[in-house]
Amino acid sequence: MKAYDIVVIGGGPAGLAAAVSARKSGVKDILVLERDKELGGILNQCIHNGFGLHTFKEELTGPEYAYRFMEQLYEEKIPYKLNTMVMDISKDKIVTAMNREDGVFQIKAKAIILAMGCRERPKGALNIPGYRPAGIYSAGTAQRLVNIEGYMPGKEIVILGSGDIGLIMARRMTLEGAKVKVVAELMPYSGGLKRNIVQCLDDFNIPLKLSHTVVDIEGKERVEAVTIAKVDKTGKPIKGTEERYTCDTLLLSCGLIPENELSRNAGVEMNLVTNGPKVNESLETNIEGIFACGNVLHVHDLVDYVSEEAKKAGESAAKYVKDEQVESDESKTIEIVATDGVRYTVPSTLNVDRMEDMLTVRFRVGAVYKGKYVSVYLDGERIMHNKKKIMAPGEMEQVILIKNKLKEQDNLKTITVKIEEN
Repeated sequence: MKAYDIVVIGGGPAGLAAAVSARKSGVKDILVLERDKELGGILNQCIHNGFGLHTFKEELTGPEYAYRFMEQLYEEKIPYKLNTMVMDISKDKIVTAMNREDGVFQIKAKAIILAMGCRERPKGALNIPGYRPAGIYSAGTAQRLVNIEGYMPGKEIVILGSGDIGLIMARRMTLEGAKVKVVAELMPYSGGLKRNIVQCLDDFNIPLKLSHTVVDIEGKERVEAVTIAKVDKTGKPIKGTEERYTCDTLLLSCGLIPENELSRNAGVEMNLVTNGPKVNESLETNIEGIFACGNVLHVHDLVDYVSEEAKKAGESAAKYVKDEQVESDESKTIEIVATDGVRYTVPSTLNVDRMEDMLTVRFRVGAVYKGKYVSVYLDGERIMHNKKKIMAPGEMEQVILIKNKLKEQDNLKTITVKIEEN
């Protein structure tokens, strides 16, 4: 059985950034395992621009952004295996994988970085009535067909869900000559970035109907028409509000789910809100030496934040391997509580002794808030109260915790992040 200091599972933007970061932190023995036939992950099919403004201070396409990190991987001579499917991770960090060249093989790792990304929510999870004709695609599958394979899924399109991929595909299909008739969204707000609503829908006069869902799909061999209807506050369709659109294609952009089957089987404790692992200030899971970053941890809005988080995971894994972690009493672990409009936080626990001078805590809100405040409490004392013009579920928010401020508090038990009126 081969042994490596760090095994990175996933060769997308998170895995690449984590591997490079770990190497720059002084760990030589690193291996990246990627199930696809090339590195870069989902970014290879994201040919639109808007990537890299935070990381590289310039606007790049997805493949350009991925290649910047691939170049760093090549420069650092970090080995990687493509077309390699990881089958299992054991609690004592033995990775079982398979590919054509090696067959089934095992690797003993001192540390593992989970960077498997996420997948789209499938049609089966959406409870849409009707037959199962051809012409129903997830937005990501359609994106791959158009941008990589060179196929057009259809000519008359209805999109269900206003996630970022769905919004971007509304524009992409329009530019390729298709007619996007409507984007329907079950929630009373969009799940995508504001800039994507403006640039992908408003600029092309594509209607966005909030609080609407698909109630019928017509056609046995191929989609022929789709009926949408307005929904009430419980998500139930309202009779008499149906609208029928003739079309040959229905694209689904109904959310992303972190790829965590491997994590669960390894015994990693999961966050029920994010469907990703629970992590501490070092992005370490409840299993010592297993770290997580990127969309496998929680679904991000910007890839720049994925890279930033992955850099941190790489540094933390390197410290663990080199036994440079600060020794600390586990009883000093503080819970970060998300409440009153804040759905979750990453990380969900921290140890003040082990954290750096500043810690970025990322979170998402559960509804659209205008002119409200983000507040942070140490036990009962409020230490932060920042007014935000607007907050929406489609965009990640963050607060910065200062180590010295936390140390001033004796016997600190909980940090609470919440939304307040004033």
